[in-house]
Amino acid sequence: MPIGFIGLGNLGQAICKRLSDVGETLVVYNRNKEKIKDLPYEKADTPRDVLLKCDIVFMCLFDSNAVSHILSGENGLLGEIIEGKTIIDLTTNHYEDVLKFHDAVNSMNGNYLENPVFGSVAPALKGELTVVSSGKTEVFEAVKPLLEKIAKEIFHLEIPASATKMKLINNLCLGSFMATLAECTALAESCNIDKTKALEILGVGGGQSLVLKAKTQKLIDEDFSAHFSNNAINKDLHLLQDLAYNLKLPLYSACLPKELFSKMKMMGKGEEDFSSIYQLFKNN
Repeated sequence: MPIGFIGLGNLGQAICKRLSDVGETLVVYNRNKEKIKDLPYEKADTPRDVLLKCDIVFMCLFDSNAVSHILSGENGLLGEIIEGKTIIDLTTNHYEDVLKFHDAVNSMNGNYLENPVFGSVAPALKGELTVVSSGKTEVFEAVKPLLEKIAKEIFHLEIPASATKMKLINNLCLGSFMATLAECTALAESCNIDKTKALEILGVGGGQSLVLKAKTQKLIDEDFSAHFSNNAINKDLHLLQDLAYNLKLPLYSACLPKELFSKMKMMGKGEEDFSSIYQLFKNN
């Protein structure tokens, strides 16, 4: 039986290509049908049509509002046909909304696995993502062989919303590292140090990280076509601050990166890759 896939943005398309490359047949749905018209997969007209043909359906959407629409909107996934079927949600949701999605799907005898993705386009194409799942253990174990086709590292935190919270915590590292690395790069250039050489030195020095490894070439080429957008990291850091507020905890290091990415959005650069934050420092 084919695998369903809903939401073919940059990351979604990369994951679909990976699944196709390892032999999976796909039935896909994207709200913007023009965007996927040339992709070599069977296209469905509605989310419900995907579920009619597939027992397992991935969702890879921008936020909880989009997930809610796919589940509960016209011709959505929630209905009698969801019984016995599994929804694997790769979206980084709001930590409260994801609890509603667990309840909504499971109450209709479907299976919902919260499964936010760590990583972007390049690791997705190689099957080297990290995924953290939350949901019933038996559901996780049943789909783990499929997750192993897209991910190198797989973790299970059974309590619902734990995976989403962990993804937000991880993205604090991601956003903070990216902002610091971008500023270091621009500062080195201000010291008349060649950018490529500076990045090479940072890569074996204090800047050594998966973030720098992934973004070095983008910083060198100033190619900011999106793998992970400013809009996305800004959204995630906002959700993280909301989580800290709910926990009545201070969150010291998230504030500045979030506002820097907000500035990128304000400048009309929300759709660029989040490494484009380098422009803020280079132009100063």
